Amino acid sequence: MAQLWGGRFTKETEQAVYDFNASILFDRRLIHQDIAGSIAHCTMLCKQGILTEQERDSIIEGLKGIEKDTESGILAITSAYEDIHSFVEANLIDRIGDTGKKLHTGRSRNDQVALDMRLYVKEQVLATDTLLKELLETLLHLMEEHLDTYMPGFTHLQKAQPTSLSHHLGAYFEMFRRDRERLQDLCRRMDYSPLGAGAFAGTTYPLDREYTASLLGFSGATLNSMDSVSDRDYVIEYLGALSLIMMHLSRFSEEMILWNSNEYRFVEIDDAYSTGSSIMPQKKNPDIAELVRGKTGRVYGALMSMLTTMKGIPLAYNKDMQEDKEMTFDAIDTVNSCIPLFNGMLRTTSFRKDVMEKSAMKGFTNATDAADYLVLKGVPFRDAHGIIGRLVLYCLSKEKSIDELSLEELKTFDPHFEEDVFDAISLETCVEKRLTKGAPGRKAMEEEIRVSRAYLEQ
Repeated sequence: MAQLWGGRFTKETEQAVYDFNASILFDRRLIHQDIAGSIAHCTMLCKQGILTEQERDSIIEGLKGIEKDTESGILAITSAYEDIHSFVEANLIDRIGDTGKKLHTGRSRNDQVALDMRLYVKEQVLATDTLLKELLETLLHLMEEHLDTYMPGFTHLQKAQPTSLSHHLGAYFEMFRRDRERLQDLCRRMDYSPLGAGAFAGTTYPLDREYTASLLGFSGATLNSMDSVSDRDYVIEYLGALSLIMMHLSRFSEEMILWNSNEYRFVEIDDAYSTGSSIMPQKKNPDIAELVRGKTGRVYGALMSMLTTMKGIPLAYNKDMQEDKEMTFDAIDTVNSCIPLFNGMLRTTSFRKDVMEKSAMKGFTNATDAADYLVLKGVPFRDAHGIIGRLVLYCLSKEKSIDELSLEELKTFDPHFEEDVFDAISLETCVEKRLTKGAPGRKAMEEEIRVSRAYLEQ
């Protein structure tokens, strides 16, 4: 068992205890971050006169060799080591001898693991941000393409008012834009290096923490060494941001599933993103959307687990905090696979413009506009609301839409109806006359698209 400690102990650790305590099977993915942090630490130790240039060069060469050999498969990361830190240090000593033992000068595993996790999360935040930007590009392209694709808007899953597909997709653009902003906010808050904090009280060695922070691409070093090793706020914030991303993907998936159903038929999901049934030959199932919706709970679970783990931990470092990795790694993998798969499905989906428009026409989505028409003719809104309510009831009994009624039928409900009512309640008019900021009218949507395009090009 390769351990970084042992002088204090007179007995070997029980194998079951060792296995329970070890993290090598999941923190092995932090090897690049661990080596980067060690190279920066070593470089700083030399700058401060704690290591000689020869020792520095020997250590860095050894570290780079370990990284290269693990990447090629020559060197295996096995459960013979407690964690990734002991793996790197033990192999370094094997390769360069006692000089390798000097690498840990002025450093604890506490600030080492805090650094590795922070570097990894920072890298993954940027990866998630890139995937979201690609999804936003797809959404914006579809918004531009479907300015004139009219469809029913819904409240309570009931047809409410007509809108455009461009407007509907624009709502999701805003959600994912906010997701990116959350990630960018997180990057600013977590952009400080904990390296050099030691176990929790710093060190007596003359370390230059700002120098190692700059070498590792951080804005600076953390201010309080105790907080440095016990802070996992950035992990929780990232999991919170990932949970919101999945919530938005899940809402969108739910709509795609509904729209793909035989009852809606608004979309045709590409065969490449669908599956069939083992028994029913006619089936074409929206499995990608369903899996994205299902995996949302998995990411929520990681967030709740991490909040629960951290809620009772006294300062500073405690072994409980090792639980930050597996859940976070799984959540990151889940989200960073769901976004591109959903994006691919969305990008290849065909939207049934004819079916959407017909659905809007048949759902009394122009009822509000019919009431507004009467208001413009001098009828008080509350009276107009009642008139159109009775008109809709009549239409339901006749299995007709409002625009399918004759002028004579309309006049039986109110004499203010004139021939111009048919233009006033047409689908195109109902959508295009809505020109307030954020509305579905073409001019409003063109401005929304312009602002969104400028945002993506920043």
